[in-house]
Amino acid sequence: MSDEQAPGLSELRVVIVDDHAMFRAGVRHEIGQHCEVVGEGEDVATAVAVIVETEPDVVLLDVHLPGGGGAEVIKQVLAVKPDVKFLALSVSDAAQDVIGVIRAGARGYVTKSISSEELVEGMVRVAGGDAVFSPRLAGFVLDAFSGSVDVSSIDEDLDKLSAREREVLKLIARGYSYKEVAKELFISIKTVETHVSSVLRKLQLSNRHQLTKWATDRHLV
Repeated sequence: MSDEQAPGLSELRVVIVDDHAMFRAGVRHEIGQHCEVVGEGEDVATAVAVIVETEPDVVLLDVHLPGGGGAEVIKQVLAVKPDVKFLALSVSDAAQDVIGVIRAGARGYVTKSISSEELVEGMVRVAGGDAVFSPRLAGFVLDAFSGSVDVSSIDEDLDKLSAREREVLKLIARGYSYKEVAKELFISIKTVETHVSSVLRKLQLSNRHQLTKWATDRHLV
């Protein structure tokens, strides 16, 4: 346990950041009886503004947000309010998402399948200075720090791809056919083919099998 003094649960001041209003309302309902929700944010700009204004003990932060993502919120806030603690709460357990917010300064990362009790416990621990991770993600973070996963190459290679190319990459790596990818993303099969060709070229891969192995090795699927 950390030596840092954590506020009592009823005194814990929390900001919820997510671009889905219904999800924010659900989280507020689940944790509101245990702590004080002092604000909400729906994108980078509103999140930074409310966090800086209220200076909460913990920020529950989604990774994917309009305006630059959760990592950008963390960077902007910590530049002016270095004592604010962040706990990422996301549906994603992809490597680049986990490493991205941890590098930015988050104290933990849990997925949205977490129970209310576990979430409240996680917030208290993060407020006290501990690190909190869902079990599967804890293993990945250890792999990253031990060097068995080349984290730098994940970021550098993914930076070469557009947002749409990343979406196509993940679906193809999960075994989707071109037709299924087209249906999922509401684009034409020809557009899918174009994106796949571009991904292969940028990552210097030769075929779909190599692409799938590349993504799997980096815990992207």
